[in-house]
Amino acid sequence: MGFVERLRLIDFVKKQFIDIIQWTEDDSDTLVHRYPMADAEIQYGASLTVRESQMAVFVNEGKVADVFGPGMYTLTTQTLPVLTYLQNWDKLFESPFKSDVYFFSTRGRLDRKWGTPQPVTVRDKEFGMVRLRAFGIYAYHLTDPKLFHTTISGTQERYTGELLESQLRNTIVAHIADLFGESGVPFIDMASNQLEFGNALKTKLEPVFAGYGLALDSFALQSISLPEEIEKVLDARIGMNVAGDLHRYTQFQTANAIPLAAQNEGGVAGAGAGLGAGIAMGQAMATAMGAPAAATPTPAAPAAPAAAADAAPNVDEVLATLEKLHALVGKGILSQAEFEAKKAELMKKIG
Repeated sequence: MGFVERLRLIDFVKKQFIDIIQWTEDDSDTLVHRYPMADAEIQYGASLTVRESQMAVFVNEGKVADVFGPGMYTLTTQTLPVLTYLQNWDKLFESPFKSDVYFFSTRGRLDRKWGTPQPVTVRDKEFGMVRLRAFGIYAYHLTDPKLFHTTISGTQERYTGELLESQLRNTIVAHIADLFGESGVPFIDMASNQLEFGNALKTKLEPVFAGYGLALDSFALQSISLPEEIEKVLDARIGMNVAGDLHRYTQFQTANAIPLAAQNEGGVAGAGAGLGAGIAMGQAMATAMGAPAAATPTPAAPAAPAAAADAAPNVDEVLATLEKLHALVGKGILSQAEFEAKKAELMKKIG
């Protein structure tokens, strides 16, 4: 045997030949695992095991060749038709061969969280340009390993869900502004439309995920954080709806005014310095709200001065009403000037 032949024999003996190819997922985050080859070659007739929730892909010189679903395979020219074509093997080929083998995890990825790291500026037909935050969860799984390999993971030895989901979150956020703009739903009504928005976002995102070789299994919009100024308007509208007529409105404002008056300098007495402003202001509020104003008491006969005195406003009632009006000033519903003008007017009436 010549020197060259002996070197070839030594090289052949030193080579490692792989006869079993499989991947046992040792963590829950790996999406793609490249089988370690180094300088080894795959033995013709070797066994390939692809477990449930896995797929395997053979890549020859950068080109995706054969794709395998769950099962056990004997690697021959019959089970590797694309690789056989790329390598120009004949039907009697029985030599070891080289190929990159990638395993893909197709398990469902549940409870993936998404959210807007910064407020998103969108246009609202009622409030103009506003900024919002939104949060939710989604679930997905890998369906097309060939597409995922060519568009996302490439030749990386290990590709994780953490890397992928950072990109997916950015994709989700990028579609939020478009969807809210297309919906035409005022922000003040968004809280009652979260389910519809979630479904609409899922429909919008499904083809995007499919373009990566993924299936979007579920998508939920869990919360929308409205800007502070819109929340104030929403609170005011809810308060008016709860109030209903003037009587219920007065009760509602009383409940809110008492703790506010207690915080003011002078307490309840300080808030009621004007005494009596509430009666006339209450009638004005009733007119503004569309409620009938309280009927003006019929003046007592001149011969009964005592009855006229009894018709004068009760000081305690005036004090309570003034506390409510003072609370309206604090909430911005009444201006301080309006409050002072009405107070001065009523002070004259009660002498």
